[in-house]
Amino acid sequence: MSVRKSNMHFGIDPRTRQIVIGSLRIKLPESRWLRTLIGVLLMIGGLLGFLPVLGFWMLPLGLLVLSHDSHFVRRQRRRLAVWWATRKMRRDGRRQP
Repeated sequence: MSVRKSNMHFGIDPRTRQIVIGSLRIKLPESRWLRTLIGVLLMIGGLLGFLPVLGFWMLPLGLLVLSHDSHFVRRQRRRLAVWWATRKMRRDGRRQP
């Protein structure tokens, strides 16, 4: 039996419906409304990031969970990812002689 290793480091694995952050995998609930509730609560917790325990790390995680079901949020997340990648490529291109 061969095990196929995924190159995904951040996102949602469409085969297993799990959030992937590096080597950490978190299973999402089957219910759409429960996933939406979790995403919204993570976003609200992220806005309260100045408090202990809650943090700004919750914002991208909430967006990731919401993007699983919402076309609008998914589109915005993809635009942000493309913008970030092109910005990083341009910045790395300037550093090399």
